[in-house]
Amino acid sequence: MKVIKILAVDDHEMTTMGYKFILEDTSFEGFTVQMDTAKSFEGAQKKIEESLKSFPYDILLLDIQLGPNSGDTIKTGEDLGIWARKVSPDSLIVFMSSFSDNYRINSIMQSVDPEGYMVKSEIDQQSLQAMVRTVLKAPPYYTQKALAAIRKRMANDMALDENDKKILYHLSIGTKTKDMVNYISLSLPGIENRKRHLKAIFGVEKQNDQALITESRNRGFI
Repeated sequence: MKVIKILAVDDHEMTTMGYKFILEDTSFEGFTVQMDTAKSFEGAQKKIEESLKSFPYDILLLDIQLGPNSGDTIKTGEDLGIWARKVSPDSLIVFMSSFSDNYRINSIMQSVDPEGYMVKSEIDQQSLQAMVRTVLKAPPYYTQKALAAIRKRMANDMALDENDKKILYHLSIGTKTKDMVNYISLSLPGIENRKRHLKAIFGVEKQNDQALITESRNRGFI
């Protein structure tokens, strides 16, 4: 019987062990599951690189928030997915995350184009089993909250660039405009000009930042 190799990456070991217990104990038609786990970006990299010497992983299950790494920069599950796409192109990638906001999910859709996205609050035994069957045969697989975010964004015909999206996102989490220069490659006047432009696009040019946040959320940008 064919063996499907899966790597689950999450900094909470109980989470990955739960996935492992359920999937290795499931009687799939035509195959069995063998799961490995990793808790960090570097740990996952090492296991993926080792797998390439023999049998690459069929499926990678990635959380977005990972444990600390030894470098100076923070590496996320999204970074891991981008890297894995290059070194192990035949591996199917599914994100398993607590993030259900439109901005985060659609950012991953663009950067990684995964075969699935599952919001953790919607994960149970049946959905895990369905995810494996679906991504192996006819991907993608999305839980309901992930699908709602993707559909909402696809239905919107406004074209915003990456800096526009970052401004909206940082407004939504309470970042002050003067502090956005730490996260966005624009000057403070440039960010302020973008904000004015965004308010004009969304039809709230005479209103405050909260009106912009509300309208961009209604249109699925955050």
